[in-house]
Amino acid sequence: MLITFIGGGNMASALISGLANPPRSDLGIRVVDPDAAARSRLQTTFDLPVYADTEAITAIDGADVILLAIKPQTMPVVLDQLAGHVDSSQLLLTIAAGTTIETIRERLGSDIAVVRCMPNTPALIGHGITGMTAGPNCSREQRARAEEILLAAGEVVWLEDEALMDAVTAVSGTGPAYYFLLTEALAAAARDLGLPPETAQRLAAITCFGAGAMMAASPDEAQELRRRVTSPGGTTEAAMAILDSGGFRELMHQAVSAARDRSRELSGTSSGNKAGPDEQ
Repeated sequence: MLITFIGGGNMASALISGLANPPRSDLGIRVVDPDAAARSRLQTTFDLPVYADTEAITAIDGADVILLAIKPQTMPVVLDQLAGHVDSSQLLLTIAAGTTIETIRERLGSDIAVVRCMPNTPALIGHGITGMTAGPNCSREQRARAEEILLAAGEVVWLEDEALMDAVTAVSGTGPAYYFLLTEALAAAARDLGLPPETAQRLAAITCFGAGAMMAASPDEAQELRRRVTSPGGTTEAAMAILDSGGFRELMHQAVSAARDRSRELSGTSSGNKAGPDEQ
């Protein structure tokens, strides 16, 4: 499989690192990046061919997969550059936020196979999760290729309805910020209770990390894990009562809904997306 990455940045580097380590004889990677320093770093780190953005057409020639890891505002320029040079045998895999599959097919051709993905920042350490949705022309083999690439950065989930990608953005794409805010607030509370700042930060960070790892490894839902650590009349029950009375759940629902709505606005699909049965 030959993959051409167009665009660099941390997410592209994370995927390249996951794919290239250990080295595979059946995998070829090319990278197109407008930044000379980034190209030099990628070439030195991964020993792979790099191209300037003016050489994109050369770089995609013969590629099985063209992966767009670019900013949304750059997408129109890149699509115009690629128009007429991508064929139906190639898979276009996009991790650029906000650009729909239909938009890409309108610019490159209705016969182009497109998979749209939304990874999140824990992919940078191999613990991400990516929401994926395929266009109508994607073969089973192309879907498998897309999944193989994103599995290099963590887990993947497939969605049949592309409109739900905005919800994925709101939950997993934005989700690390919710987690960081929780850790930040927990550490601040610990400092207010008299713990030294470094100790407070470490207690909060490792507690959240351990709880997350425990939940990811457990077959049980979060509700059941929470129940097990909430003894009647104990300290956890007292804390949960405060969070419930303060509307913690409703605030989280509002936050996720706001992120979903903003994602729709940024992708220009706010009027075209139909809410699901629990999104009314």
